Amino acid sequence: MINLKKIVLISALVVAIGSCTDTSKNKETDTISMNTIKDKDIEKVYIDLKEKYAVLSPKVIQPAEGYLEHPYLIPAGFYKQMWDWDAFFMGNYFASKGKPEYLQYWALNLIKGVDEEGYVSGCATVKGPRPIFGKFAMKPFLSQGVYLASKGLKDFNWAKPYYKDIKKVIEYREKTQQDSITGLFFWDIAMQSGADNNAGLNYFMEDKRSFLAPDASTWQYKEYLAQSALAKKLGYEEDAKIYSEKAIKLKEAINKILWSKEDNVYYTVDMDTRAFYKRISYSSFLPLLAGIPSQENGKAMIDSYLLNEKHMKAKYGFRTLSAQDVDYNNKNIIVPFSNWQGPVWPIANYIYSIGLKNYGYSDDIAWLGKTLGDLLLKDINKHNTMHENYDADTGKALAPSDDHVDENGNIVGFISWNLCVENILDGVVNDNWTLLEIN
Repeated sequence: MINLKKIVLISALVVAIGSCTDTSKNKETDTISMNTIKDKDIEKVYIDLKEKYAVLSPKVIQPAEGYLEHPYLIPAGFYKQMWDWDAFFMGNYFASKGKPEYLQYWALNLIKGVDEEGYVSGCATVKGPRPIFGKFAMKPFLSQGVYLASKGLKDFNWAKPYYKDIKKVIEYREKTQQDSITGLFFWDIAMQSGADNNAGLNYFMEDKRSFLAPDASTWQYKEYLAQSALAKKLGYEEDAKIYSEKAIKLKEAINKILWSKEDNVYYTVDMDTRAFYKRISYSSFLPLLAGIPSQENGKAMIDSYLLNEKHMKAKYGFRTLSAQDVDYNNKNIIVPFSNWQGPVWPIANYIYSIGLKNYGYSDDIAWLGKTLGDLLLKDINKHNTMHENYDADTGKALAPSDDHVDENGNIVGFISWNLCVENILDGVVNDNWTLLEIN
């Protein structure tokens, strides 16, 4: 005899199991759908920003004029001069767009200003080099720029006539900004670093301290790598070996002297006391860009500080100074400084993104690309330009301030290296990364 009660119970159980299985599938589908929506959101930001940059980017290109014999790159808006690292990053942006000649022009315009000692100003105008604070040398970018331009051009031979001048620039920096005891490098003052009022450095002329700095040493490490690679391409094998060895020694010194095992971070070091100057700033994270820390140490620093909302991560991007620092602020201090004591700088965030890529933080780069992309699109849609930096906690555009207007009453704004945010999104969306690699 058929037990109807049992059949009903079995049927109910089958329906229940089927229902559970269907729910599980729906959850999986929902997750996939959410990821697809997320990817489409990022892709839309990338497409929109790319479209805006196609209009804005030509504004940074100036035709050759006066002292500057080649077309040159300016930040646009507030600044009309050619600056060393602004134009380096813009040049690499254009190289990523198939126009490496602008990075080559940048190098040629700077090389023209190399004097007998190897000094070259970090700023050039149509009237000539613009020395600041006496012999205020350019940042360690020349060898990298020449190498990366040559790589993009698929031609290294153009650089051969200038090779001795490029070497001379390295030698000048070694004479004037390298510590004889440790082999590490320092800035004359923070303003030379580009991170003008970086709290981890000496940012007033009356402050006579000097700091062995992670950023100065990292950029010089990359200069050695670039000079070694350039020498090899040009057939100077002995030089290639010398600069490679210098790079190895400098990397070792950065890890030995600037790395705090206790705090899992790179600090600047006071040259007089040889003690850590414990400020967690933009400078601390530069070694990530060059792959200097081990994977273990790099991830420890990223997890402890860069992705930590109590330190560097904010609603609108990554800060330039830890929120725990006594000097942390988001003020608009465009004169005399542009303020690296907290605000989100797109260029600092581009640099951080390379470090995140080197240590495998794909999701965080996607967050950063979307966050910055949204921030800059909002600015462009409102002002038809961008700004140098933004309040990390509110997203408010800070500098140049709204009272800096052109003859038509429009905000002058700032374009410059903000263009590199497109490179972040291009990496996320298309797996096409611009990582400033020397290989």
